[in-house]
Amino acid sequence: MKTADYQSLIEKLSIPEKDELIVRLWNDLQDARARAEALEEQLASSAGLAPADASKLRQKLQSAAGVQDSRTRSPAGSRIGLGAGARLLRSKVALGAVLVVVLAFAADYAIGRYQDYRIGQKRLAALQLQHAAYQGLFVEVVNVAYEPDQKSYRLTMKMTNVEPDRPVYVMQSPVRVFEQSGLSWKEVPSRAPTGEASSRVVKLTDPHTYETIFEPNLKDWTELMPGYMHIRFEGSSLISQRSDPEDDIIERTDRYYVYLKPHGADDEAIRKRLKYQGDPPVYMPMPPH
Repeated sequence: MKTADYQSLIEKLSIPEKDELIVRLWNDLQDARARAEALEEQLASSAGLAPADASKLRQKLQSAAGVQDSRTRSPAGSRIGLGAGARLLRSKVALGAVLVVVLAFAADYAIGRYQDYRIGQKRLAALQLQHAAYQGLFVEVVNVAYEPDQKSYRLTMKMTNVEPDRPVYVMQSPVRVFEQSGLSWKEVPSRAPTGEASSRVVKLTDPHTYETIFEPNLKDWTELMPGYMHIRFEGSSLISQRSDPEDDIIERTDRYYVYLKPHGADDEAIRKRLKYQGDPPVYMPMPPH
């Protein structure tokens, strides 16, 4: 077999197989040396030669039979070649392992950076939505007036987007109305002027005005201000900056309090009790509480 064929076979071996081959060749070399030394001793004893003469004889025999090339140089040369190939293969494997570890750390770092970026974007979006829902949205009571039926009132409220260039989508629930009786609040009938009771979505850019008809029908209402009922308006809204929101929604609840003059109240008695100049108004707004 040619040297190239040997080399081709060696390159096909795995690392454990190459190591096993090296150990086997080394053991064969040791065995050959041991057999040569035993033969030398036998020749010396049978011929009555001194050890030095026996050694010279062994060298002549080895030179004549080519033992030096076949049993000494060839195994050593094979070992050197195999060792170099194994070291080269091991270095490639080690380099590949290092490259895999580096790529794993790089991927982990990139994923971490992307996750941090996404978390930062979500926090920013949440802060922007919170700002739009509270600081960017202004809700107020515009008016409360008598209805012609002499028992109901018409509440007018207005919702304003402070930043009209950034639309806000608001799903409004019907306004609820409560009247104080003693120390508790009791809900009274309320409805939209058109009779609608369901929620609706409003794209808020320009100011939006809406109305509610309500009837405070309690007989034992609390009189915190002489001649006036104590009324609370409560409205809940779901707010988003998108028309098709997912989890980017904020719920906002607004409460407003007014003093409300009953139908058929005695204005002159109220003026005297409050020391009020002119006609007592239908309602007096109160600060939130």
